[in-house]
Amino acid sequence: MLLFSRSTSVCLQTGRVDKNIPLVTGHTAPVLDIDWCPHNDNVIASASEDTTVMVWQIPDYIPMRNLTEPVVTLEGHSKRVGILTWHPTARNILLSAGGDNVIILWNVGTGEALLTLDDLHTDLIYNVCWNHNGSLFVTTCKDKHLRIIDPRQHLVVAEKFKPHEGARPVRAIFMADGKVFTTGFSKMSERQLALWDLEPIALQEMDTSNGIYLCGKGDSSIRYFEITDEAPYVHYLSTYSSKEPQRGMGFMPKRGLDVSKCEIARFFKLHERKCEPIGYDRSTKDDLYPDTPGPEPALEADEWLSGKDAEPILVSLRDGYVPVKNRELKVTKRTSWTAGPPRATAKPRSALEELLEEIRSLRQTVQAHEKRISDLENKLWPVSPNGTD
Repeated sequence: MLLFSRSTSVCLQTGRVDKNIPLVTGHTAPVLDIDWCPHNDNVIASASEDTTVMVWQIPDYIPMRNLTEPVVTLEGHSKRVGILTWHPTARNILLSAGGDNVIILWNVGTGEALLTLDDLHTDLIYNVCWNHNGSLFVTTCKDKHLRIIDPRQHLVVAEKFKPHEGARPVRAIFMADGKVFTTGFSKMSERQLALWDLEPIALQEMDTSNGIYLCGKGDSSIRYFEITDEAPYVHYLSTYSSKEPQRGMGFMPKRGLDVSKCEIARFFKLHERKCEPIGYDRSTKDDLYPDTPGPEPALEADEWLSGKDAEPILVSLRDGYVPVKNRELKVTKRTSWTAGPPRATAKPRSALEELLEEIRSLRQTVQAHEKRISDLENKLWPVSPNGTD
């Protein structure tokens, strides 16, 4: 993975990336999914074919070496891990789904699995999406079932077989009002979108479109739809087209947009050899920026696990968003006790433990020096807005 913090100004520069740019290189097999933490712009999780999930702290400065040591490694899947998604309102809760058909909810702050859902899916899970407050999530699966799941009750609360009749994969997301939006294919392989409230509210064929913002791997367009409470519910608005197909697409959170330019959305289109930013702008600011989820979690992990729900804490974008100071992700692993009489004295640290502690201390010293060097270089050779010296 290329090493860029979501909050760093480096993302505003354009041009060729230095071949010696530091990388995140902790996995031993290909990385299949990544997800930035919604409550810390410097924390990103990665999932891999090596069956592990790793969580990384990305510094605001550009370090001189590859990052090889994650903050925490989460091990619990028996096959490759292909899906990651952070909880929208609770601190440090991360969901992973693997090729073993298992979903695990982790407390990243303690490095432990909170919940393991291993009997709700009979085949490969295609995608997972939380609802607005994180009380439920929706999944699609190779067994052709769409499921709405309450993870704390270990329960499928609603289910739909074949939301689209075609054989190709279906994707689903929760809307803010609790409805579910899906994309899929008809029996004749025509692309479709649908809006559901247990029963379909609207079903449309999209012909050659991908059909909210809809884009597909291998396509060269992005289509923009609006969903309303009135028929026909799903309204086509516009299409962005280009000559080159996309290999992947990333989406900038609302609080990362440039409100001074009336930017309402920004994508990062992955080509074979470059990443292209694509912005959607409007000519006026009027009603463009309703309050949006901010970086502060509404709940702690233990509160959510005990049954409490809370809406996201919103922030205003009217005058732009100022990122919060980089906060270090701290992992405190809980002590596991075994049966037996209590020990009167603590076990002395081994030579290996002392060596590891010394290595950690040296690593922190080196990182502090790297940051100081980076700051001095920026003062001596400031970067102009167009990315040149």
